[in-house]
Amino acid sequence: MNHDFPAIAKNVLSIEAQTLSHARTLLGDEIAHAVELILTCKGKLIVTGVGKSGLVGAKIAATFASTGTPSFFLHPTEAMHGDLGMIGAGDAVLAISLSGESEELVRMLPHIKRFAVPLIGMTQNAASTLGRLSDVCIGLHVLREACPLGAAPTSSTTLTLALGDALAVCLMEARGFAQSDFASFHPGGSLGRRLFVKVGDLMRTQKLPIVHQNTPLREALLRISEGRLGTVLITDDEGRLVGIASDGDIRRALMRSDFSLEHEVLRYATHGPKTISNATMLASEALALIESYKIQLLVVTDEAQQIQGVLHLHDLVEAGIKS
Repeated sequence: MNHDFPAIAKNVLSIEAQTLSHARTLLGDEIAHAVELILTCKGKLIVTGVGKSGLVGAKIAATFASTGTPSFFLHPTEAMHGDLGMIGAGDAVLAISLSGESEELVRMLPHIKRFAVPLIGMTQNAASTLGRLSDVCIGLHVLREACPLGAAPTSSTTLTLALGDALAVCLMEARGFAQSDFASFHPGGSLGRRLFVKVGDLMRTQKLPIVHQNTPLREALLRISEGRLGTVLITDDEGRLVGIASDGDIRRALMRSDFSLEHEVLRYATHGPKTISNATMLASEALALIESYKIQLLVVTDEAQQIQGVLHLHDLVEAGIKS
């Protein structure tokens, strides 16, 4: 039997897109009321649900937690076997059930109300147990599931997830949650590295290949090999940086008729190399400089041009820094 799988997949996306579009037209003040309720919550937002709703709820809780709203997922069955103690004064609960009558969830609801904890319900049926007990009820207006049997949660889980995202984004806006805040919650991610890693965290400071400006090129070549940077740093009598000589500089010098290994290295060096004097500069900003100058090495100096360290393009790449 032949199947047009691309057409089937496109149909699934169309059905789910229609569900999202339809729900958008029906969304009203309940989302604002839910946001206000969460904002007044002094504790955590606890997300709960069973089955696919529970799986989606776990993702929603993770999104809240990473965008400035303390949150975790609590399974209703575990709640009825001791984990209700995880809900405390000042908390709020977001309960998810398409029917609003999920047995495990319904058994949990009276205990939530007994604790006087605000309850936000997310359900298709506002007249259900969940809908009636909720302080705020967000409707899951599902036209139909994308499953050909109309049984497997597809459009409904997509809508639930999207509404969770909508709540999270509303809360981010309300709290003025900025890019730097997001990076604080994701220090190991690319954004965190871009916003927090400084030049001083990555620059090399030990065993730098530094030679005096009168050093013969023959000796400087040995220092280039030992330094493993492909470059030697050249200083004057006061220890100030006056130039750098790279492998490329030496190769180009070989084409000169007056080339000699006995000449001082400064003769073949790049004078006035690119430097920065701020080791607290963001590594991402330093990378942008390296890319704009089309160089591989940035020398870090103090105000007196004394060498403090070097930042190599390879070190930035290995650290996952992006400009």
